[in-house]
Amino acid sequence: MPLDQLPVEFLFHLECDTSTPPPTFLAGGPAGTRVIVNVSDGTFTGPALNGTVAAGPGGDWATVAADGHLRLDVRLLLHTADGAAILMTYTGIGAPGDDGQLAIRATPRFECGDERYAWLNTVQAIALGTLSGRGVEYDVYRVL
Repeated sequence: MPLDQLPVEFLFHLECDTSTPPPTFLAGGPAGTRVIVNVSDGTFTGPALNGTVAAGPGGDWATVAADGHLRLDVRLLLHTADGAAILMTYTGIGAPGDDGQLAIRATPRFECGDERYAWLNTVQAIALGTLSGRGVEYDVYRVL
C-alpha cells in the first residue's frame, strides 16, 4: 500500500553563503544554462550534527532547464564542531513555489571516515530548502 507520509528524523538546519564570488553562467548548453555557484562558508546545526561548511572545495553545478526548473548538483565539505570531516553530496530540483519563493527538494548522501559519524554513510536524506539573504538554507532529514 502506498505511503502518504514518510517517516523521517530531523538531522540539521544548513545555511550556505553563495554570494561571493557571484555565480558564473554558461548559457546555451545542451541541457540549458549551467550556473556554477561557489559556497564560501556556512553552518549546520541540529540534534546530532553541528559545525561549519568549508569555504572550498564546494559548490553547486546547477542547470536551468528550458522549462525553468533548476537541477542541482552539489558537493559540500562539512566540518563538525568536534573535528570530523563529512562529504555531503546531493542532487535535486528547484522550482517556484506557490508563494513565489524558490522551493528546493534534494536528496543528500554523506561520506565520512570518522567512526563517530560512520552511521551517516548509510543514510539517505531528504532536504527541503529555499533561497535566503546570502545564499540557500535547508532542513535536512534522515529517511527512516
